[in-house]
Amino acid sequence: MGGRTMKAANSNASVALRPFLPADAERLAAIFRAAVMDLTEEDYDQDQREAWAAAADDEDAFAARLGAHLTLVALIEGEVSGFVTLKDDSHMDLLYVAPEAVGLGVATTLCTAAETLSRARGAEALEVDASDTALGFFQQRGYVAQSRNTVPRGDVWLANTSLRKPLADPKVPS
Repeated sequence: MGGRTMKAANSNASVALRPFLPADAERLAAIFRAAVMDLTEEDYDQDQREAWAAAADDEDAFAARLGAHLTLVALIEGEVSGFVTLKDDSHMDLLYVAPEAVGLGVATTLCTAAETLSRARGAEALEVDASDTALGFFQQRGYVAQSRNTVPRGDVWLANTSLRKPLADPKVPS
């Protein structure tokens, strides 16, 4: 997507998107860990957050995961501030925003881009397994709950919700 810039919702900042580069892996792992630890504490306890954040402890494996999918990186004023991964054109695998960039339109910009790319690649719907923290964000965008899940992470279980959004209907708000 090159240096395409989108005006951030509810802010004066602009969010630029570009493809993931291997050099981004360390920063994206840090964003992942910070988002999990700092933004989800109302919905998940300390043990759950630590187990979840540990998914980025092996940065080589985390980089491989990012590189295995279509990953877009969001920047505000040149600073990496979030990312999204699109798996198999129809599943949003990861969407994380740096805590300091929350409320600047980063998640909205990333989600819109993932929906647009998914639709352009022929997907009829986009699916996501959303944390309890992110559930409202996706529901406001027209995603509909399909199932409630519990996922093992180390010695703990995390709850999330599988959601689906049809992409063919232009009347569904993005």
